[in-house]
Amino acid sequence: MKTLNFSKLTEGLIPAIIQDATTKNVLMLGYMNEEALTQTQESGKVTFYSRSKKRLWTKGEESGNFLEFMSFKEDCDQDALLIQANPRGPTCHKGNDTCWGEKNKSNFGFFSELEKTIAKRKEDDNDESYVASLFRKGINKIAQKVGEEAIETVIEAKDDNRDLFLNESADLLFHYLILLKAKGFSLSDVEALLRHRKR
Repeated sequence: MKTLNFSKLTEGLIPAIIQDATTKNVLMLGYMNEEALTQTQESGKVTFYSRSKKRLWTKGEESGNFLEFMSFKEDCDQDALLIQANPRGPTCHKGNDTCWGEKNKSNFGFFSELEKTIAKRKEDDNDESYVASLFRKGINKIAQKVGEEAIETVIEAKDDNRDLFLNESADLLFHYLILLKAKGFSLSDVEALLRHRKR
């Protein structure tokens, strides 16, 4: 905190970007002075300086939807903050998960896009689609394919061919995503269960 340049910006305030520590989604933007950052660290609840109220303001002090402080980083010029926090309820005062009206759910990058593609292939039911053909054949065939790919992955794991192992791993994961969709689940459901087990 000693390197932060609070005097560089108007009224000694530094913009603070709040990011969900788990999903990595941006939740909101607020402003902090040195006192707000100190209180945030000491209380464990993200606290801002309210430009309208002209005082320190702890997010959730009225609604109960606090932001549990986890950590912070300074940017390269030491005049902006990235705050990692765990939201306890909606972040936006309008009741939304984020101040941009977005759902604060996990995004697995390419894997999330792949889940969307699998869902679309199932919905379109195109005769030329391999994924659609698996859904037409039913859950037993999909489960069988996952089993086959799992065995092939294990076999390749016992050998030293990295390319074959990675290819079989990709096939296994791809077919597992199809199985999850067939059973009405997604990676988010698996993630939620694993997080619960971690507790």
